[in-house]
Amino acid sequence: MHIRDLDLNLLHVFQAVHEARNVSRAAERLGLSQPAASHALTRLRLALRDPLFVRAAGGVAPTPRAQQFARQVDAALRLLDAAVHEVDAFDPSRSRRRFTLHLSDIGADEFLPLLMAEVGAQAPGVQVEAVQLDPGTIGAALEEGRLDLAFGYLPALVGTEHAPLLEERYVVLLRRGHPLAAKLTDRAALERLDFIVVRSHAEPARALHMLGLEPRIRLALPHFMVVPTILAATDLAVILPLRPALRFARLHPLQVVEPDLGLPPFTVSMHWHWRFQHDSAHRWLRGIAQAMQLPVVSPPARPRAAAA
Repeated sequence: MHIRDLDLNLLHVFQAVHEARNVSRAAERLGLSQPAASHALTRLRLALRDPLFVRAAGGVAPTPRAQQFARQVDAALRLLDAAVHEVDAFDPSRSRRRFTLHLSDIGADEFLPLLMAEVGAQAPGVQVEAVQLDPGTIGAALEEGRLDLAFGYLPALVGTEHAPLLEERYVVLLRRGHPLAAKLTDRAALERLDFIVVRSHAEPARALHMLGLEPRIRLALPHFMVVPTILAATDLAVILPLRPALRFARLHPLQVVEPDLGLPPFTVSMHWHWRFQHDSAHRWLRGIAQAMQLPVVSPPARPRAAAA
Protein backbone atom coordinates (compact mmCIF):
# COMPACT_ATOMS: atom_id res chain seq x y z
CA MET A 1 0.00 0.00 0.00
CA HIS A 2 1.24 3.48 -0.86
CA ILE A 3 0.11 6.48 1.13
CA ARG A 4 -1.24 8.14 -2.02
CA ASP A 5 -3.71 5.27 -2.38
CA LEU A 6 -5.07 5.66 1.16
CA ASP A 7 -8.37 7.45 1.78
CA LEU A 8 -7.67 9.66 4.82
CA ASN A 9 -11.32 9.35 5.86
CA LEU A 10 -10.51 5.76 6.81
CA LEU A 11 -8.11 7.08 9.44
CA HIS A 12 -10.88 9.14 11.05
CA VAL A 13 -13.05 6.02 11.27
CA PHE A 14 -10.16 3.99 12.67
CA GLN A 15 -9.40 6.67 15.28
CA ALA A 16 -13.04 6.90 16.37
CA VAL A 17 -13.38 3.11 16.74
CA HIS A 18 -10.09 2.91 18.64
CA GLU A 19 -11.27 5.58 21.09
CA ALA A 20 -14.85 4.29 21.47
CA ARG A 21 -13.99 0.57 21.39
CA ASN A 22 -17.35 0.18 19.67
CA VAL A 23 -18.15 0.47 15.95
CA SER A 24 -21.74 1.70 16.45
CA ARG A 25 -20.74 4.44 18.89
CA ALA A 26 -17.88 5.49 16.63
CA ALA A 27 -20.25 5.70 13.66
CA GLU A 28 -22.67 7.83 15.67
CA ARG A 29 -19.86 10.17 16.71
CA LEU A 30 -18.83 10.60 13.05
CA GLY A 31 -22.38 10.98 11.76
CA LEU A 32 -22.12 7.76 9.74
CA SER A 33 -24.29 4.68 9.56
CA GLN A 34 -22.97 1.57 11.27
CA PRO A 35 -22.61 -0.29 7.91
CA ALA A 36 -20.63 2.63 6.47
CA ALA A 37 -18.21 2.58 9.41
CA SER A 38 -17.86 -1.20 9.15
CA HIS A 39 -17.18 -0.92 5.42
CA ALA A 40 -14.47 1.69 6.05
CA LEU A 41 -12.83 -0.60 8.61
CA THR A 42 -12.92 -3.49 6.14
CA ARG A 43 -11.13 -1.38 3.53
CA LEU A 44 -8.46 -0.41 6.04
CA ARG A 45 -8.07 -4.02 7.22
CA LEU A 46 -7.47 -5.15 3.66
CA ALA A 47 -5.01 -2.31 3.03
CA LEU A 48 -3.01 -3.03 6.19
CA ARG A 49 -3.44 -6.81 6.12
CA ASP A 50 -4.47 -6.93 9.76
CA PRO A 51 -7.87 -7.44 11.45
CA LEU A 52 -7.21 -4.26 13.53
CA PHE A 53 -10.08 -4.99 15.95
CA VAL A 54 -11.47 -8.19 17.44
CA ARG A 55 -14.71 -8.78 19.32
CA ALA A 56 -14.63 -8.02 23.04
CA ALA A 57 -17.11 -7.48 25.85
CA GLY A 58 -19.17 -4.41 25.00
CA GLY A 59 -17.62 -3.87 21.60
CA VAL A 60 -14.19 -4.42 20.09
CA ALA A 61 -10.55 -4.46 21.21
CA PRO A 62 -7.56 -3.38 19.11
CA THR A 63 -4.94 -5.83 17.91
CA PRO A 64 -1.26 -5.15 18.76
CA ARG A 65 -0.79 -3.75 15.24
CA ALA A 66 -3.78 -1.42 15.75
CA GLN A 67 -2.41 -0.20 19.08
CA GLN A 68 0.85 0.80 17.43
CA PHE A 69 -0.93 2.24 14.38
CA ALA A 70 -3.27 4.30 16.60
CA ARG A 71 -0.43 6.36 18.04
CA GLN A 72 0.82 7.24 14.58
CA VAL A 73 -2.67 7.97 13.25
CA ASP A 74 -3.41 10.32 16.15
CA ALA A 75 -0.12 12.17 15.60
CA ALA A 76 -0.69 12.38 11.83
CA LEU A 77 -4.23 13.73 12.15
CA ARG A 78 -3.11 16.29 14.72
CA LEU A 79 -0.36 17.41 12.36
CA LEU A 80 -2.79 17.73 9.44
CA ASP A 81 -5.23 19.63 11.62
CA ALA A 82 -2.47 22.01 12.71
CA ALA A 83 -1.41 22.50 9.08
CA VAL A 84 -4.98 23.26 7.96
CA HIS A 85 -5.49 25.79 10.74
CA GLU A 86 -1.98 27.21 10.80
CA VAL A 87 -3.09 30.27 8.90
CA ASP A 88 -5.76 30.96 11.52
CA ALA A 89 -4.71 33.65 13.96
CA PHE A 90 -4.83 32.49 17.55
CA ASP A 91 -6.94 34.88 19.59
CA PRO A 92 -6.14 34.22 23.27
CA SER A 93 -8.96 36.47 24.48
CA ARG A 94 -11.54 34.21 22.80
CA SER A 95 -9.81 30.84 22.97
CA ARG A 96 -11.12 27.91 25.00
CA ARG A 97 -8.06 25.78 24.33
CA ARG A 98 -6.69 23.39 26.94
CA PHE A 99 -2.93 23.03 27.42
CA THR A 100 -1.25 20.17 29.27
CA LEU A 101 2.13 20.82 30.87
CA HIS A 102 4.62 18.50 32.52
CA LEU A 103 5.93 20.02 35.76
CA SER A 104 7.34 18.53 38.92
CA ASP A 105 5.83 19.69 42.20
CA ILE A 106 8.72 22.10 42.84
CA GLY A 107 8.65 23.16 39.18
CA ALA A 108 4.95 23.97 39.42
CA ASP A 109 5.64 26.07 42.50
CA GLU A 110 8.32 27.98 40.56
CA PHE A 111 6.60 28.58 37.23
CA LEU A 112 2.83 28.31 37.56
CA PRO A 113 2.15 31.47 39.62
CA LEU A 114 3.81 33.69 36.99
CA LEU A 115 2.54 31.69 34.04
CA MET A 116 -1.08 31.58 35.20
CA ALA A 117 -1.13 35.26 36.11
CA GLU A 118 -0.27 36.14 32.52
CA VAL A 119 -2.50 33.46 30.98
CA GLY A 120 -5.40 34.69 33.10
CA ALA A 121 -4.81 38.28 32.00
CA GLN A 122 -4.57 37.48 28.29
CA ALA A 123 -6.76 34.40 27.89
CA PRO A 124 -9.42 34.01 30.62
CA GLY A 125 -11.02 31.07 28.79
CA VAL A 126 -7.86 29.01 28.34
CA GLN A 127 -7.42 25.96 30.59
CA VAL A 128 -4.10 24.59 31.84
CA GLU A 129 -3.55 21.13 33.28
CA ALA A 130 -0.29 20.37 35.11
CA VAL A 131 0.84 16.74 35.26
CA GLN A 132 4.00 14.98 36.39
CA LEU A 133 4.92 12.14 34.07
CA ASP A 134 7.60 9.51 34.36
CA PRO A 135 10.68 10.94 32.58
CA GLY A 136 10.75 8.01 30.18
CA THR A 137 7.26 8.80 28.88
CA ILE A 138 7.60 12.55 28.30
CA GLY A 139 9.03 12.33 24.79
CA ALA A 140 6.22 10.13 23.48
CA ALA A 141 3.59 12.32 25.17
CA LEU A 142 5.00 15.42 23.45
CA GLU A 143 5.17 13.67 20.09
CA GLU A 144 1.61 12.35 20.33
CA GLY A 145 0.19 15.70 21.43
CA ARG A 146 -0.94 14.42 24.85
CA LEU A 147 1.50 16.93 26.32
CA ASP A 148 2.05 20.44 25.01
CA LEU A 149 5.11 21.54 26.97
CA ALA A 150 7.50 19.95 29.44
CA PHE A 151 9.36 22.06 32.00
CA GLY A 152 12.38 20.95 33.97
CA TYR A 153 15.88 19.58 33.93
CA LEU A 154 15.29 16.59 31.66
CA PRO A 155 18.67 15.28 30.45
CA ALA A 156 17.18 12.01 29.18
CA LEU A 157 14.78 13.87 26.87
CA VAL A 158 16.30 14.06 23.38
CA GLY A 159 15.07 15.13 19.96
CA THR A 160 12.84 17.97 21.19
CA GLU A 161 12.83 21.68 20.59
CA HIS A 162 13.75 23.50 23.77
CA ALA A 163 14.44 26.90 25.30
CA PRO A 164 16.46 27.53 28.49
CA LEU A 165 14.57 29.20 31.34
CA LEU A 166 17.05 29.36 34.22
CA GLU A 167 20.32 28.02 35.60
CA GLU A 168 20.31 25.97 38.78
CA ARG A 169 22.65 24.15 41.14
CA TYR A 170 22.26 21.72 44.02
CA VAL A 171 22.40 22.73 47.69
CA VAL A 172 21.64 21.14 51.05
CA LEU A 173 18.51 22.06 53.01
CA LEU A 174 18.20 21.28 56.75
CA ARG A 175 16.63 22.69 59.87
CA ARG A 176 17.75 26.02 61.31
CA GLY A 177 20.16 25.33 64.13
CA HIS A 178 21.15 21.90 62.83
CA PRO A 179 24.25 20.81 64.81
CA LEU A 180 26.19 19.89 61.65
CA ALA A 181 25.30 22.92 59.51
CA ALA A 182 28.48 24.87 60.25
CA LYS A 183 30.63 21.81 59.53
CA LEU A 184 29.30 21.20 56.00
CA THR A 185 32.27 22.73 54.23
CA ASP A 186 33.04 19.95 51.77
CA ARG A 187 31.78 16.77 50.23
CA ALA A 188 33.25 14.50 52.90
CA ALA A 189 31.32 16.29 55.65
CA LEU A 190 28.04 15.21 54.05
CA GLU A 191 28.73 11.62 55.11
CA ARG A 192 27.74 12.61 58.65
CA LEU A 193 24.21 13.61 57.57
CA ASP A 194 21.11 11.46 57.16
CA PHE A 195 19.08 12.21 54.03
CA ILE A 196 15.60 12.29 52.54
CA VAL A 197 15.28 11.22 48.92
CA VAL A 198 12.29 12.11 46.73
CA ARG A 199 11.72 9.29 44.25
CA SER A 200 9.72 11.36 41.74
CA HIS A 201 12.77 13.60 41.16
CA ALA A 202 15.42 11.50 39.47
CA GLU A 203 18.24 14.03 39.39
CA PRO A 204 18.51 14.84 43.14
CA ALA A 205 18.36 11.09 43.77
CA ARG A 206 21.10 10.66 41.18
CA ALA A 207 23.13 13.36 42.94
CA LEU A 208 23.04 11.32 46.15
CA HIS A 209 24.21 8.31 44.18
CA MET A 210 27.07 10.27 42.56
CA LEU A 211 28.15 11.52 45.98
CA GLY A 212 28.14 7.98 47.39
CA LEU A 213 25.50 8.93 49.95
CA GLU A 214 22.86 6.29 49.23
CA PRO A 215 23.71 4.42 52.48
CA ARG A 216 22.84 7.62 54.35
CA ILE A 217 19.24 7.73 53.03
CA ARG A 218 16.81 7.36 55.92
CA LEU A 219 13.52 8.37 54.32
CA ALA A 220 12.11 8.04 50.79
CA LEU A 221 9.10 10.15 49.74
CA PRO A 222 6.97 10.48 46.59
CA HIS A 223 7.13 14.31 46.37
CA PHE A 224 8.83 17.36 47.85
CA MET A 225 5.93 19.28 49.36
CA VAL A 226 6.00 17.42 52.69
CA VAL A 227 9.79 17.65 53.01
CA PRO A 228 10.03 21.07 54.78
CA THR A 229 7.89 20.09 57.76
CA ILE A 230 9.86 16.85 58.18
CA LEU A 231 13.19 18.69 58.00
CA ALA A 232 12.02 21.24 60.58
CA ALA A 233 11.21 18.47 63.06
CA THR A 234 14.28 16.26 62.54
CA ASP A 235 18.02 16.31 61.83
CA LEU A 236 17.47 14.94 58.33
CA ALA A 237 18.72 16.82 55.26
CA VAL A 238 17.85 16.90 51.58
CA ILE A 239 19.77 17.79 48.41
CA LEU A 240 17.69 19.85 45.98
CA PRO A 241 18.00 22.83 43.59
CA LEU A 242 18.79 26.24 45.06
CA ARG A 243 15.60 28.15 44.13
CA PRO A 244 13.08 25.79 45.78
CA ALA A 245 15.46 25.38 48.73
CA LEU A 246 15.48 29.15 49.33
CA ARG A 247 11.70 29.27 48.94
CA PHE A 248 11.24 26.52 51.54
CA ALA A 249 13.66 28.30 53.89
CA ARG A 250 11.62 31.50 53.70
CA LEU A 251 8.46 29.68 54.71
CA HIS A 252 9.84 27.28 57.33
CA PRO A 253 12.53 27.30 60.05
CA LEU A 254 15.12 25.89 57.65
CA GLN A 255 18.52 26.94 56.33
CA VAL A 256 20.25 26.47 53.00
CA VAL A 257 23.88 25.39 52.98
CA GLU A 258 26.03 25.17 49.88
CA PRO A 259 29.07 22.99 50.53
CA ASP A 260 31.33 22.03 47.66
CA LEU A 261 29.27 19.12 46.37
CA GLY A 262 31.37 18.62 43.26
CA LEU A 263 28.20 18.62 41.16
CA PRO A 264 27.94 20.79 38.03
CA PRO A 265 25.21 23.43 37.59
CA PHE A 266 22.36 22.55 35.24
CA THR A 267 19.84 24.26 32.98
CA VAL A 268 16.07 24.11 33.48
CA SER A 269 14.39 24.29 30.08
CA MET A 270 11.03 24.22 28.34
CA HIS A 271 10.59 21.41 25.79
CA TRP A 272 8.11 20.83 22.95
CA HIS A 273 7.82 18.67 19.82
CA TRP A 274 8.95 20.10 16.48
CA ARG A 275 5.55 19.44 14.90
CA PHE A 276 4.07 22.22 17.04
CA GLN A 277 6.87 24.69 16.40
CA HIS A 278 4.68 26.91 14.22
CA ASP A 279 1.32 26.31 15.91
CA SER A 280 0.13 29.82 16.78
CA ALA A 281 -1.34 28.82 20.15
CA HIS A 282 1.85 27.01 21.09
CA ARG A 283 3.94 29.99 20.08
CA TRP A 284 1.76 32.22 22.28
CA LEU A 285 2.15 30.02 25.37
CA ARG A 286 5.87 29.50 24.81
CA GLY A 287 6.28 33.25 24.49
CA ILE A 288 4.61 33.79 27.86
CA ALA A 289 6.87 31.19 29.49
CA GLN A 290 10.04 32.66 27.99
CA ALA A 291 9.04 36.18 29.06
CA MET A 292 8.48 35.25 32.72
CA GLN A 293 10.49 37.51 35.02
CA LEU A 294 11.72 34.96 37.54
CA PRO A 295 12.97 36.50 40.79
CA VAL A 296 16.73 36.80 41.18
CA VAL A 297 17.97 34.60 44.01
CA SER A 298 20.94 35.25 46.27
CA PRO A 299 23.20 32.30 47.06
CA PRO A 300 23.41 31.18 50.69
CA ALA A 301 26.41 32.17 52.74
CA ARG A 302 29.18 29.62 52.68
CA PRO A 303 29.36 27.71 55.97
CA ARG A 304 32.36 28.47 58.11
CA ALA A 305 34.46 25.61 59.31
CA ALA A 306 34.03 24.83 62.98
CA ALA A 307 36.81 26.03 65.23
CA ALA A 308 39.29 23.41 66.24
